Amino acid sequence: MDIDALLSQFTEIEKKVERLIEICRSQQAANLELHHKIKQLEEELNVKNEAVKRQIEERALIRSRIDKLLAKLEETNPS
Repeated sequence: MDIDALLSQFTEIEKKVERLIEICRSQQAANLELHHKIKQLEEELNVKNEAVKRQIEERALIRSRIDKLLAKLEETNPS
């Protein structure tokens, strides 16, 4: 193998390695974006879960108050 062919192969290898490095950097950037998106979605989910929890608690409170009022009505108006 002559030196020109060997240098040509090294040049080709260097180009391929540079391309792989570019791909890795691109994938790292995409991965970072996805991690940020996951964190954002988790935060949104937590906010929505808290809202649902509050809504359930409010419904339970309202139900309890209605039950107490119905019980008072039953006490004052025996059948």
